Parts: sequence; C-alpha cells; structure tokens
Amino acid sequence: MRASSLGKGLGVAGLLLFTLFPVYLMVVTAFNGRANAGSRSLWPEDWTFRNFTFVVGEGGFGRYLTNSLLVALGTVLAGALLALLAAVAVARFRFRFRTSVLVMILIIQMVPVEALVIPLFIQARSLGVLDSLLGLVVVYLAFSLPFAIWTLRGFVAAVPVELEEAAYLDGASWGRMFWSVLLPLVAPGLVATSVFSFITAWNEFVFALTFMADQDNYTVAVGLRRFFGQYGTDWGALMAASTLITIPVMVFFVIAQKRLTDGLVAGAVKG
Repeated sequence: MRASSLGKGLGVAGLLLFTLFPVYLMVVTAFNGRANAGSRSLWPEDWTFRNFTFVVGEGGFGRYLTNSLLVALGTVLAGALLALLAAVAVARFRFRFRTSVLVMILIIQMVPVEALVIPLFIQARSLGVLDSLLGLVVVYLAFSLPFAIWTLRGFVAAVPVELEEAAYLDGASWGRMFWSVLLPLVAPGLVATSVFSFITAWNEFVFALTFMADQDNYTVAVGLRRFFGQYGTDWGALMAASTLITIPVMVFFVIAQKRLTDGLVAGAVKG
C-alpha cells in the first residue's frame, strides 16, 4: 500500500514538474538581466525589472494589455447576456425548428477557424468594423456563443419550472423572476462559459493579426511579435511580456475559481 501511494505521489510530482517547469523558466528569464547575453541559468544571475520596464514603456505593451482587456471584457459581458437569453429561449420555449437551431449551434463549432478568416475579413470590411476593437469583439462572440448557449441550456433546463411559476404567483414580473430566481441558479454555468469566452478573446492570434493594421490596436497575442527580430530574439523582453500576459488570466481564474468548479461539476451532472 505504501509503495502504491509512493508511486502515485512520484507520478503526481513528475507531472507537476513537467507542467510547471516551462512557467518557472519563463519567469526566471523575465527577471534575468543577462537573458540576451546567452545566459542559460535556471536562476537569474542578475535580478532586474529592466525587461518589464522596457516591455511596458518602449515596447508599448501597456497599450496592448489595455486593448486585450477591453476586447476580453466586452466579449465576456456581451457573450454572457446573449448566451443566457438564447439558452432560456431554447430551453423554455417551444417553437418550430427548435432542434434544428440547436444542431446548427453545434455545427458552427465544428468549422475550422482558418476556413472563416477570409469570409469574416470581407464581412468586417463591408460593415466598417475592420481595424477596430469592436470588430474583434463581434468575431470572438461568434466563436464563444455556440459553446456558451449549449452549456447554459443544460443549466436552464435543470431549473424546475415550478420555481418560475411560484415567482409569477407571488406577483413577480418576468424580469424580476429572471433576476432573482433564474440568474442565481444558473450563475455557476455562466461563470464557466465566461471563463471560456475570456480565454478565447485573450489568447486568439489569427483574427487579431488579420483584422488589425494599426499597431495601436494590437492585442497582447499580436504584440509579442515585436520582440522577434529578423536576426535575433529579445528573450528577456519576450518572457517578461509573456509573464504579464498570464497575470490577468490567473487573476480571473482566482476570482471565478469557486463558481467555475461548481459550474463544471453541475454541468457534467445535469447536461
């Protein structure tokens, strides 16, 4: 029994080491003042914040972080509202082609992203939202909404209709019932889908690169390209920028951790 426990412990430790070592190396390189001098040390030989200062200042990464935050938050907020309303519609109302709508939602997610770059580029240009953060929000909504709607549909369907009817009998309007009864019960699922939307908008590269011509509108994923040169790579700045990129995602996960866990578990049971 002890040997089995020891083996499991070593396996978990090995998995953690394999998973976290790249992150450790990224942070170490970001703080290493000699990263660009060929240093391959696993511990910074010269602790410094110069790489971060350069990235935020001369590298213009502060602007990219702001753009990505605006796009990600816009995608999360708009996606949460639209997905929840759509999920209520397909879960509560009976209408013609209801099943077809659900199937089409799934089919959208099966289409490769690369196949949609040119059609969406032409459509964004015709709508006048090319090279704008609003255009990116609209595109990211198109990719995050199918998953969010399908997931939230299970949460809404799991809420007993009797609870809504009881609220109506107490004199509540539909809006009051939605805000006070339905929303708290589906909140875990809403958090889970919001995390997915945030990651989609934060890490996406292809559309952000294709749609943006003005460097002031770049997101963090595209902004990393500035530290790759024709004849070399600024490893210190690159790793510092990569470290900065991970911080908002970690903060978002910490804030939503409890609700996210509840949402994933509930979705696995109820979906």
